[in-house]
Amino acid sequence: MSSLVVLLPLEPATSASEWSYAASPDGATLGDHGKAPAALLPLPRGTGAEIVAVVPVQALAWHRVDLPKGTTAGSPRLRAALEGLLEEQLLDETDAVHLALGPGARAGGAAWVAVCDRAWLRHALQMLESAGRPVTRIVPEFAPEGPPALVVTGDPEHPTAIVGSEEGVLALPLTPAALHLLPVLPEEAPRVAEPGVAAIAEQLLQQKFVLQQAPQRWLQAARTRWDLAQFEFASSSRARALKKLASGWAEVLHGRPWRPARWAAVVLVVANLAGLNAWAWKERATLANQRDAVQGVLRETFPQVRVIVDAPVQMEREVANLRQQTGVASARDLDALLAALASALPAGRTPAKLDYGGGQLRAAGLALSGEDLRGVVAHLHTLGYAGSTEDDVLVVAAEESQ
Repeated sequence: MSSLVVLLPLEPATSASEWSYAASPDGATLGDHGKAPAALLPLPRGTGAEIVAVVPVQALAWHRVDLPKGTTAGSPRLRAALEGLLEEQLLDETDAVHLALGPGARAGGAAWVAVCDRAWLRHALQMLESAGRPVTRIVPEFAPEGPPALVVTGDPEHPTAIVGSEEGVLALPLTPAALHLLPVLPEEAPRVAEPGVAAIAEQLLQQKFVLQQAPQRWLQAARTRWDLAQFEFASSSRARALKKLASGWAEVLHGRPWRPARWAAVVLVVANLAGLNAWAWKERATLANQRDAVQGVLRETFPQVRVIVDAPVQMEREVANLRQQTGVASARDLDALLAALASALPAGRTPAKLDYGGGQLRAAGLALSGEDLRGVVAHLHTLGYAGSTEDDVLVVAAEESQ
């Protein structure tokens, strides 16, 4: 699943703005990255391709709330409920901010809410859409989740220290005056820094940092469950469900963790195809043996038949001819058909016209009611004959000839 991850600029974007981006062929491996105008950003290709917008840590505020009972992620009352819960905590009017609820939030429990400037976010997304790069998901650069971790970003003139954990996200300028504001982290907590500020971080904090490029961090952010595209920035629930389904299916088709499952599925399909082919071959062989056996019986019984096209029909025809030659009565003979019809017809009913041919007796002018006709057909069936009607004509024939 190829993806394009775009970092939204803090300043209002213009047509001349350059957007930092990271492109990935599979959503996990970093490919191309850099800066480019919106219209020149690389487009992801293939099934499940998506464009993910990353909201910088400086543009987001985080608030922890207790969701009222009866309020769910899809509830139409959710926005109003969040506004009521955060009204006293927000610095701006509720109409001026965008609110997004964290994944997995449940009614009656605590949940994180991301807050950012609504107009700024709308403008950035519109700039990307007008450039032919519509965003499918919006994720935070850092989110309050996972174990504690320290990340140092920025440039040597303005380094920033970010501490993120389940308890929240804290972003501070990395200066000697702000060091005492950083929380004490466990020894095993990850410490990561961008190459341009790693030396400054190690000098000020006296700790060893692992190097990580910013585009790699954006890819990690894009793989989380967070999606800030809610309320006015969300598409319809059906479209969102289809988008998640497509993304999940693309992950199954192309994601590395699913590679063993894909191979197992391929092996299973190949094994089933091989089994079906073997079963079909066996059935064809069985049918061929049965056909040869029937043709062998026909050749042995009637050696005069040289060309065999349909063995059962030809054998029936030869048996009928043999009966005629030897005078043996057959259920297809006229006298047998007349006797069966006479015994089945109601008293006083006689046909106005009879016609015999091809082993069938056709009786016209009977004028039978529906009930009488059903009785006649049932009686004929007990004698081994089939009865049917064709335009008020009763057709009688031996059942074995049907």
